Amino acid sequence: MKIIFACFAFIATIMPPAAIMASHRIVSGEPAKLITQFKFQQFSGGVVIIQARVNHYPDTLNFILDTGSGGISLDSATVNELSIPTQPSERTIRGIAGIRKVNFLYNATLHLPGLSLDSLNFHVNDYEILSSVYGVKIDGIIGFSFFSRFIVHFDYDNLLLSVYSQGDFKYKRGGYMLKPLLTSIPIMHADFRDDRRLNSRFYFDSGAGLCFLLSDSFSRDSAVLNPKKKPVLTQAEGLGGKMEMRLTTVKEVRIGPYRFRNVPTYIFEDIYNITAYPYLAGLVGNDLLRRFNVTLNYAKREIHLVPNSHYRSPFDYAYTGLGIYVVEGRIQVEDVIAGSPGEDAGFKTGDIVVSVGNNISNNIQTYKNLLQVPGQRIKIIVNRNDSLIVLTLKPASIL
Repeated sequence: MKIIFACFAFIATIMPPAAIMASHRIVSGEPAKLITQFKFQQFSGGVVIIQARVNHYPDTLNFILDTGSGGISLDSATVNELSIPTQPSERTIRGIAGIRKVNFLYNATLHLPGLSLDSLNFHVNDYEILSSVYGVKIDGIIGFSFFSRFIVHFDYDNLLLSVYSQGDFKYKRGGYMLKPLLTSIPIMHADFRDDRRLNSRFYFDSGAGLCFLLSDSFSRDSAVLNPKKKPVLTQAEGLGGKMEMRLTTVKEVRIGPYRFRNVPTYIFEDIYNITAYPYLAGLVGNDLLRRFNVTLNYAKREIHLVPNSHYRSPFDYAYTGLGIYVVEGRIQVEDVIAGSPGEDAGFKTGDIVVSVGNNISNNIQTYKNLLQVPGQRIKIIVNRNDSLIVLTLKPASIL
């Protein structure tokens, strides 16, 4: 299922990073101490979801952990359902499909398992489309406001998050140390090669459910992509809605000593310049980063990577051209790209997916995983106008 599940959410003028960092100074020579550990869920593209509560509200909420977010946020529907009071502001957020002013919940407390964070300013945004993508309610996104206060370790082998106090931290032996540029979103260097080899700067974005993304301006001006390859059309979901993208592969991406070949790559017209071209080329997303166990140490501007059991996992090259979402509890086809395998199979907008192969779980994550096999003919039953129809889909390969 070739749709990006990206959580681009860059917020302007929340709070100067220096002010946040200054309130959590490291005591020289003091060792970092484990504060808490808890499990997380991992969804399509490697996106990480944890559960937490806000203030005195008893409801457990689902948050995406996103290094690509310059703050912390709540979903507008969640705010309305819980009757959380917010205040208007002149501050804005930027995403792949828009710029908008946001309301705030000021001076709030976030309760994680074994840890509470106070003095947080949540901005409010509409995450309905992300809930439709993942099939679970997305109540907010946790970014810099959390990562800047602690040392945070992602163990993707065991789906375990460890949170440490700031201080002298003993990293696991081996691995590679990134020294990112850091204001509110980490910026890393990476080498990549297609028609030619380049080194450039990229956002380190754990909230983007993809491997690699280039802005169209960078791709065009650098002439880095092989002109003989014809990308396929797809789309992304993020702040502001959906946006058309192109999908291809690049021959190689290198992060330090680690090399990945034939990496799925998205190219998009960055209308709102969220990738800050020409300063940055794009971003590295969590479908690549999840192949490492990752330690974030923002206070020392360090990100430590250790290859894990997913390091050699195959990339997803399957392409269907279908956009499927959870709509009122049903898994529904919302988009069919012209000329795609989905259109060739006879899918129509509004089709309700009843089964994929022999699976009738009505679980969108399961269905998407089943559609990640290029060249395999898959029987799919859809409900169209109260009639059951059997369609045969053969996902294409972008290689």
